[in-house]
Amino acid sequence: MSNSANHNYSRTHTRFVEPLASDTDALQFSRGTIGSIRHIYVHIPFCARICPYCAFYKDLLDRSQTWRFCEAILRELELYQGGAISGSPRQLESRRSLLPSTIYFGGGTPTALTTAQLEFLLEGFRQRLDLSSLEECTMEANPGSVSARKATLLRKLGVSRISLGVQSWDDKLLEVLGREHSAPQAEQSFRILREAGFLNINIDLMFGLPGQTIEQWKATLQKTIALEPDHISAYCLTFEEDTEFFLRHARGEFHQDADADAEFFEIAMTILQDAGYEHYEISNYARSGFSSVHNRAYWLAKDYLGLGPSAVSTVGMQRRQNVCDYRSYIDRVLSGQSPSASIENLTGEMKRMERIALSLRTSDGVSASELKGFAREQNEFIALGLLRKSNGNFVLTRNGKTLADSVAEAFL
Repeated sequence: MSNSANHNYSRTHTRFVEPLASDTDALQFSRGTIGSIRHIYVHIPFCARICPYCAFYKDLLDRSQTWRFCEAILRELELYQGGAISGSPRQLESRRSLLPSTIYFGGGTPTALTTAQLEFLLEGFRQRLDLSSLEECTMEANPGSVSARKATLLRKLGVSRISLGVQSWDDKLLEVLGREHSAPQAEQSFRILREAGFLNINIDLMFGLPGQTIEQWKATLQKTIALEPDHISAYCLTFEEDTEFFLRHARGEFHQDADADAEFFEIAMTILQDAGYEHYEISNYARSGFSSVHNRAYWLAKDYLGLGPSAVSTVGMQRRQNVCDYRSYIDRVLSGQSPSASIENLTGEMKRMERIALSLRTSDGVSASELKGFAREQNEFIALGLLRKSNGNFVLTRNGKTLADSVAEAFL
């Protein structure tokens, strides 16, 4: 899977403290909300190999379970729409209609599914949803898991954007990361996708890796630019709990160097912006017209529905998370039960804090109205050259971007 926060958002949304009382309660979203849900995330957890740095829910590919899994995803969609559980008038009364403008298939490795399974899944979405307003359909892919036949099918079935988990163009660093692909395989995968007609491809990159040098990072950026992708995501490695890298960091084998990470980040900003990519969010760069519509919905705190094991949904003032085990998820959904494991009732203050934390990471910044009561902090950050006022919003400066988390924390 990619290292992005493009999906799931389980790292951001962590307060799943209230167990669900019933299956019906699992799908009870705020009755005061209006309009359709416009954004859908689908979590496909299967991986051919488990990357030692990845903290998202994933599991080794089990071909004996993947067909049932695809069936369960479509059944959960029906469950939300009211067609899978009989005798649940409360669910039908409070559910929101689905009119997606974006769908994002993340993982895991969605392209680890077979061509037949991907066709079954995508056709299932087309049959069950009104896609007349669909602007963007993204699928994450790992190099080596995309054949010419699979790429052609994805394009034919409406996938318009691919996020390719390259991470590095240095084979030694790919080995450190536990990736199963080589740099030549990654380039071949990119070219296969272009030849299949994909006009919107993101390349995921990572910096701050164990043993990574500045020259390696510059070479990776230049190699990426030479391929002319439409979007580039560049993430700093973090040592997340429940990962092998976290344990190695705790043992002192790996070290986090904040100054080195800041230098890697500065280099990325300079090289990518000089190459014509807009730095529209802390970790994301795009050519004009190619910023991620789905990710912007997250950053703007829009409602979204999550399908699949561990997937998070936020609708109105409620947030839920599905069970983080694909076998349990399959059994629950295919037996007509809700896959939800926990629910959180949000407050206005919680929503405000999330809007600030996410909006401040973007080039649009955060509305001045959201920061009322923080005049001292505003003035301090402006004086320090970390924040500036633009079109009624507060926006991070170039220096402020390197300290984005610290600036955001002052307003929370």
